[in-house]
Amino acid sequence: MKNENLSRFLKLHRSECTMLLVFIAFYIIMSFASPVFSTSKNVLNVLSQMTVVAILAIGQTFVIVSGGIDLSVGMVVCISGMLGGMYMSKTGNLLVGILIVLGVALLVGMINGFLVGYMKIAAFIATLGTQSICSSLAYVTSNGNSAAGFPRMLSEVGNYRIFNIRMYVYFLIILYIVMIWVMARTKVGRFTYAIGSNKDAARLSGINVSLYTMLCYMISGLMCGLATLVNMIRLMSVDPTTGTGLEMDAIAGAVIGGVSMAGGRGSLVGTFIGVLLYTFLRNALNLLGINPFWQGTVTGIVIIFAVLAESLTNRKNR
Repeated sequence: MKNENLSRFLKLHRSECTMLLVFIAFYIIMSFASPVFSTSKNVLNVLSQMTVVAILAIGQTFVIVSGGIDLSVGMVVCISGMLGGMYMSKTGNLLVGILIVLGVALLVGMINGFLVGYMKIAAFIATLGTQSICSSLAYVTSNGNSAAGFPRMLSEVGNYRIFNIRMYVYFLIILYIVMIWVMARTKVGRFTYAIGSNKDAARLSGINVSLYTMLCYMISGLMCGLATLVNMIRLMSVDPTTGTGLEMDAIAGAVIGGVSMAGGRGSLVGTFIGVLLYTFLRNALNLLGINPFWQGTVTGIVIIFAVLAESLTNRKNR
């Protein structure tokens, strides 16, 4: 019985187990290749660096599993951070500034969800459009200037350390635990998988596909707002280029972790492992002195390999 349960578990979580083994092997090899890599200072530094992308990857996982994609997340971080940051710097009101950040991000997520879920616009086109709008508005509202001088409490609370680990890293872990439960145990999670697997079958079974599709994009928007706050805590400034490229990092983390771009498959456990591997890989390339111009090539190969492996696994299963 135990062997059957183990076999079933490994079959259901093949991608996650595979990427975990890859990460462990990579970590061991790099520990010998670079004496700095496995030091507590470097590990804590990488964990701090990955927090923003890891939070964005939660929302991206919901969206991709539902059969969509969200290309706007980087610029949502930008516009929500600019508007909330400018308000904080002018008034010193931390609470209202936080609400502006979360409200703007959630609003853009709702707009994305409405366009994709109810208006039936392709996710790639809809989110590409909102990405461009958010980028433009960030420059218009800020006049091309950066925002800084946020209330000190933002940095003091966020950067407070317990066992030398910053509070926002603890927040990331708690957030993943909560969202893993949401995805695995709630109606929202179950319906997300059903929609991503087969929208027509989900609709015939009584699921409000449009509503739950919109909810996935709203979750992505909320994660953008939380990631923005963490980014503001880390940098204590925002400018119109903040968030550039974060959408690709979030997608890469999810895909490397086994989330299927076809929808219906993947988990947040896999996403977390994927983000870990992706972030530590970039850190390793820096420690090894790899030319920055070549680093994109290496990470791109890893992403393509992950997608190819997932595709071949699906064919074998079929």
